[in-house]
Amino acid sequence: MPSASVKDVAALAGVSVGTVSNVLNRPERVSDAVVQRVQTAIAELGFVRNNAARQLRMGQGSGIGMVVLDVGNPFFASLIRGAEDRAARDGLSVLVGNSDENEQREAGYLTMFEQERIRGVLISPVGDATPSLHRLRDRGIPSVLVDRTSLDRSFSSVAVDDVAGGRLAAAHLIEQGFRRIAFAGGPFAIEQVAHRYRGATEEVASSLPGSTVEKLETENLTLEGGQRVGAALAARAAGDRPDAVFAANDLVAIGLLQSLLQAGIRVPEDVALIGYDDIAFASAAVVPLSSIRQPSLEIGSTAMDLLLQLTAKPDAQPVHVEFQPALVARASSAALSSAHTARR
Repeated sequence: MPSASVKDVAALAGVSVGTVSNVLNRPERVSDAVVQRVQTAIAELGFVRNNAARQLRMGQGSGIGMVVLDVGNPFFASLIRGAEDRAARDGLSVLVGNSDENEQREAGYLTMFEQERIRGVLISPVGDATPSLHRLRDRGIPSVLVDRTSLDRSFSSVAVDDVAGGRLAAAHLIEQGFRRIAFAGGPFAIEQVAHRYRGATEEVASSLPGSTVEKLETENLTLEGGQRVGAALAARAAGDRPDAVFAANDLVAIGLLQSLLQAGIRVPEDVALIGYDDIAFASAAVVPLSSIRQPSLEIGSTAMDLLLQLTAKPDAQPVHVEFQPALVARASSAALSSAHTARR
């Protein structure tokens, strides 16, 4: 059975098509009695408004597109929630795409958002998405970068100072007595990973002259990626292992923790760990995980705020908001005893 049309509703209610349109879009222009008649006809016919057609007529949708690196990561889940809560206050919905750290998937979502005439886009890109974002902007669709800065500063962004976060993690490990520090994470095409590694290497170079940070690159920022690195470390002779690992995020750190403990390697006595993001699972790990905290909810809501400002004033100058990370120290990076330090 074909779905009811606006003409069907108008005929049953005994009003014009224009009056039905006003009831649907501008009810304040119609008397209460007419609104009631139209709503009764809508209910009787089972009429459903075609929002896609409406958006084509208006030239703009009511949704916000959002692309993140990994929806399975609790950090991004929290970030999405912050964005959704802010959008809901303006009656907007958020359509989320998971790039899975894949540039082709990311490009596919951006193309889809362009075709759907989405109102605006929030994105935590895999690599350099600048050309795609310029194309969207030329079509009247503004974008805000999330958890990352704009490479050419031409797009508004909300991020955390990840270089400072990397320095904070390395400084903490050094202060606790660890000297052979490694960094686990990847791919390094992801700006956040590269910046966290850079911060750690800068801190080690300045605090431990002549020392370097061993790079343990993972294929992705997942629990499995951390488990594989942990298994590789466990296969090494004790003297060949780093005495501390800074992981690019908490999922990698927790995967590392699982593999090390399964191999009988103690944390932090044999290998200390610190992650990044301070997800809820960090404090609940078998060995509570030290981490660098990011204000995920606030990042998401601030990014949505900037995007909504851009939809109102498309020609506004880009705004760049940068939050500072904070150290959350737990048992996984507890200080070595002086006797244990001497034996090392």
